[in-house]
Amino acid sequence: VQLQASGGGSVQAGGSLRLSCAASGRTVSGYYMAWFRQAPGKGRNFVAAIKWSSGDTYYADSVKGRFTISRDIAKNTVYLQMNSLKPEDTAVYYCAADEGSRWTYSGSYYYAGKYKYWGQGTLVTVSS
Repeated sequence: VQLQASGGGSVQAGGSLRLSCAASGRTVSGYYMAWFRQAPGKGRNFVAAIKWSSGDTYYADSVKGRFTISRDIAKNTVYLQMNSLKPEDTAVYYCAADEGSRWTYSGSYYYAGKYKYWGQGTLVTVSS
């Protein structure tokens, strides 16, 4: 699976951006698709995930109510709509995918190390 992320940019606090991650190479039906972010000097942290087949979604507490993850099955693309952006949302955002078939823990979607496929990052900068 190849993942191509896009949509990053610079925005003022309170603004919105939508990130896209297009998957190619094989269908991602049954996969977990996720967004992680990495701020300068920090680790890669979970933002949101979606179970492709069911549409079930999962969010980090820090983005609940502000970010929405969704998918377009026909386009094999996952989106991250980011509203009410804050300066602390500034980071490089990465999309990730995994079949999840090897996961033994129901909350495995939360951990970057569980994902086999990664896209290149896209930078989001939020100014105050």
